[in-house]
Amino acid sequence: MTVRGGAIVAFGAISSLGEGEDASCVGAPGEPARTGITVDDELTRASFARPFAARAAVGPAADALLRRALRSCVADLDRALPDWRSLRVGLSLATSAGGMRGAEKLFATLRAGHVPSQQEAIDATYFAPMVSVFSEDAPLPVLSPATLVLTACSASTLALGLGLRWLERDACDLVLAGGFDGVSVFVASGFEALRATTAHLPPRPFCVGRDGMALGEGAALLALVPASRTRGASPIAFVSGFGASADAVHITAPDRSGQGLARAAAAALADAGVDPRSVDLVSAHATATPFNDAAEWQAMKLALPDANPVVHPAKAQIGHTLGAAGALETLTCVEAIRRGVLPASPHAEGIDPGFSVRLLARAEAAPVDTALKLSAAFGGANASLVVTRAAVPGSPRRPRDVYLTRAVQVQALPDVATLAQLTQHPPDKLSRTDGLCRFALAAVAALQADVGPLAGAGVVVGHFLATLETNATYDARVHERGISAEPRRFPYTSPNAVAGECGVVFGLSGPGLAVSSGLHGGVEALAAAAELVRAGDADRMVVVAVDEVAAASLALAAAAGYPPPQSGAVALLVTSEPTGYAQVDRIQSAFTRAQGPNMGPPGHLALRPLVSPEPPAEVQSASPWAFAKLTLIQRPSKDLDSKRKFPQ
Repeated sequence: MTVRGGAIVAFGAISSLGEGEDASCVGAPGEPARTGITVDDELTRASFARPFAARAAVGPAADALLRRALRSCVADLDRALPDWRSLRVGLSLATSAGGMRGAEKLFATLRAGHVPSQQEAIDATYFAPMVSVFSEDAPLPVLSPATLVLTACSASTLALGLGLRWLERDACDLVLAGGFDGVSVFVASGFEALRATTAHLPPRPFCVGRDGMALGEGAALLALVPASRTRGASPIAFVSGFGASADAVHITAPDRSGQGLARAAAAALADAGVDPRSVDLVSAHATATPFNDAAEWQAMKLALPDANPVVHPAKAQIGHTLGAAGALETLTCVEAIRRGVLPASPHAEGIDPGFSVRLLARAEAAPVDTALKLSAAFGGANASLVVTRAAVPGSPRRPRDVYLTRAVQVQALPDVATLAQLTQHPPDKLSRTDGLCRFALAAVAALQADVGPLAGAGVVVGHFLATLETNATYDARVHERGISAEPRRFPYTSPNAVAGECGVVFGLSGPGLAVSSGLHGGVEALAAAAELVRAGDADRMVVVAVDEVAAASLALAAAAGYPPPQSGAVALLVTSEPTGYAQVDRIQSAFTRAQGPNMGPPGHLALRPLVSPEPPAEVQSASPWAFAKLTLIQRPSKDLDSKRKFPQ
């Protein structure tokens, strides 16, 4: 029998409820839901009005959380698959805040007028915990392919999906996939400013009187091998389907019709070949905010019209663990399947009369064969996974050829009036965006002028230092005006805000995500886009490599010893249609943990050669810990001569 998907053979996890199996939210039959959310000392000292959080036992540092999950996963792998280090191992990791606690220290140093130390600068990046953990924990093999997904609250669900696609393409034999995040004052202040946090414990998802969630911290790594080739390991469960989409409606508010999230869920169910009526459990995003829960209920009705599954809101127990949420909540599905238990919700009474959600007051013994994981994020980025007890029969996926158009670039930041003319988007809405978004919007506008309407495509954004400049400004304002002073600026501290704004302005409703595990974020974005097109998750993907550089970025790069970054953006289109001027032959990315002097051009600069009508066959960017390389086969240009409306 031929099967598709990935088999979970080991995992490591930590949350406020414990480690390993205890990190999930599944209790014993008859037990009420446990919760790890309490009044938080750090947030209380910072004068939060709603100082609630769910802390893990190892402390708030993101690298400590990730290190604990990795070591647990490695130990589990050593038992399940002793020869795994001899295999080709990929790494698909995710975070929302990354090294934000390090960034807070960097911003304090800069505010004081001091020069940061090298370690202080390195620790302030989004990819710092990944670098710290995977460069110190040995012995590990070279990890390739490798990526770090920065798509806020759906990041690790997308990371698991990308890892699944690598296995199906035979890009690696085993993939470590998951996510991590700690709780910091910086991030918590933004959610309080947006009035997304609860004033009462525990949170009340899908219930009358719900008023938000509490943040949590944790990490989870799942080890997956191809379902058709488990190498003697005993699978715990299977990730049998993946789907992704974008709302293309609003940067923070969900599509109230639920259609975007429903499309991701339907795609995952179709990918797995699973009848929606067979879904026993839905692990909901369930932030307990009025609009999110209502939109998610609409999505469940659209995706599961004839099903009546138990719905489980994990965030009411372990808090919203941001970049770790998708992975930890997927593990709850895994544990529900393995134990034969439907998990309880902290609140199963007082359900909003507008919803027919099935919540359990106590866990119930029952066979769980199929679970659906739903995730959503800032920028309208949706993702979904199907987790099953048994491997699902299916033919192997046939990878498609991938083509790309010539790239366009923007080197000068347009003013709002010029950008409004280029994008046909209201100036008042554009004025709220940050410089990173404006660079990206100008580049995508120029791309659309070249290749025609982009509506319906997906988008992948790649960065070097991501939103560092926006974060520095936000941090300064919070210190000047208080923790709730900047609700409009906070969403743009998410690296996925660029993808979200491009989606809203240009109607990019396909998969939307942001990536960057180092200096080579631009090439990394191209690799992710090509993967999604090759697998059939999208027919067209817009790639945007973008950087905004000012005082904070220059200070960090100088102190860390990185190449000087530059402001600007490059955009191109990746497609399954043979209309581009080049075919992607190979994209290679790896976490090497090697030291070397050649760091290559950072961020969008690595993609600048693609702007030329005659680009080199290889575009490469390297760093001391990772590299990415793109190899092209040139093709005749097909009516894609430049007609750019934005000056170069």
